[in-house]
Amino acid sequence: MKGSEAQNSLFFLSEALVFPPVEYAQDDGLLAAGGDLSVERLLLAYKSGIFPWFNNDALLLWWSPDPRMVLRPKDVKISKSMRKILRDGRFKLTKNQSFEAVIEACSSIEREDQDGTWITDKMKRAYLKMHEKGYATSYEVWESDRLVGGLYGVDLGTIFCGESMFSKVSNASKFAFIKMAQELEAKNYRLIDCQIYTSHLESLGAQEIPRSEFIQILEAENKRGE
Repeated sequence: MKGSEAQNSLFFLSEALVFPPVEYAQDDGLLAAGGDLSVERLLLAYKSGIFPWFNNDALLLWWSPDPRMVLRPKDVKISKSMRKILRDGRFKLTKNQSFEAVIEACSSIEREDQDGTWITDKMKRAYLKMHEKGYATSYEVWESDRLVGGLYGVDLGTIFCGESMFSKVSNASKFAFIKMAQELEAKNYRLIDCQIYTSHLESLGAQEIPRSEFIQILEAENKRGE
């Protein structure tokens, strides 16, 4: 299968741990369907610039959009009002203290642009396994003793692949994102992968880059980690 024929086709995965080249993704980023959510397959996917989404809690779909929304940690934008919130001690940040609670909150929070959730029970179990193996990380935001915001994603060592975030009070997810970016900058991380464009992410400093550039960065970091 070559050229436009391959690019217009949907690849169906077998049990083999392999993905088609991301260049074969359709215009909306859809690359493949099927497979499973094993730790090994998820790691291969993220290292290849691919991430999973369920469709109506049925078919597992794999995506690699072009362009790709990313943030270089040093470029995180902090508004004047957020600088005040960062200083005033209202919120407390923890890491990997309540991963299951964060992913549960991300799955149940109502979002204006979504009908239902793509974070199914299968997804939750898969990322909990990733967390147990040390690959998935959560950041929790507390107000007093109440979990009010947070985010989780897959940590590849120098690239953090963000999956989802939530807020139960204003600015809680922004607080988590900014504090995470500052931590990752201090650790010399190259990128935070935000996957697809949203105005919220753009307001925090994320920008779109060509998928080819994103893959080049991934491949370079994968080689460094070998």
